Amino acid sequence: GRHGAPSQQLPTSAAPSIQALTVDKNQTVYAGSFGMGIFRSDDRGRSWSSVNAGLGDLFVLVLAATPDGTVYAGTFQAGVFRSRDAGKSWQAINDGFKRLEVKALLIDDGVIYAGTGDGVYRLSEHETNWASVPKGLDDTLVHSLALAADQTLFAGTSGWGVFQRKAGASEWTRLSHGLVDHEGLVENFIRVLAMDREQALYAGTFDGGVFRSGDGGQTWRPISRALPNDSIRGIVTNEKGLFVATGRGIYKTINQGRQWVPLNKGLAELSVQVLTASGDGVLYAGTSAGVFRSDNDGESWENVSGGLHEPGE
Repeated sequence: GRHGAPSQQLPTSAAPSIQALTVDKNQTVYAGSFGMGIFRSDDRGRSWSSVNAGLGDLFVLVLAATPDGTVYAGTFQAGVFRSRDAGKSWQAINDGFKRLEVKALLIDDGVIYAGTGDGVYRLSEHETNWASVPKGLDDTLVHSLALAADQTLFAGTSGWGVFQRKAGASEWTRLSHGLVDHEGLVENFIRVLAMDREQALYAGTFDGGVFRSGDGGQTWRPISRALPNDSIRGIVTNEKGLFVATGRGIYKTINQGRQWVPLNKGLAELSVQVLTASGDGVLYAGTSAGVFRSDNDGESWENVSGGLHEPGE
């Protein structure tokens, strides 16, 4: 924005749709856009620079950072790219993939898991070849991944609900007790998975709301009957509550969904695509028109999209 202009009056229409966000250990923010590649901010969103050198696809679906600051990007048509120099350059790492649409990335203890159009793959930090996490998810589009403390891996799929793979197991198991909403419909399109510190698992669906499982996915119950919008785009859980990003804003519950409090003050674009927490009450929301930041657990938001619509330097 212009110097001294109030940031919330930036023209949001110029900002790209942000599908992916990650914040590294130094509080550097990376935003992945749909069509303009990746932007980096070193000042919590006050300014952004385009960081696309070597990035073979400007349609970015997911970002993840390792504790040492390596960043991984999953793209719509060109697989996974890795940057070891804070986004200055990107290298494709796709050996082993069958499909190059990558919707989910999860990093755990030096291992990267990728949810693709052909199930789940894994890669150790210093390898170059992805290995399929077999069997049972072939040709299945995986939208989201979550990992339990006991190393059980959960995959949210497009059309087939939630699968789990226990540590050391040779195959995926579809969780047969489905996600049944209050009208008796089974929700099989899973967009988001999240695990809280008590190891409860949350599933956000494309248009059927949020479900909670307290028993590792064996049984589920809908918790979003009082939520104004059922299209779930992001879930963050921390000691302050359960935060859910929807197609019509962000909401919080502290009582497992009995009440939802709207957290949309200053959120000028309510179509949220991704939500991430970076500690100390700071949240970032990627929307259909740029990035918003909250410094107070979502009580108010500031548009931090200045410079996002100017690719190049």
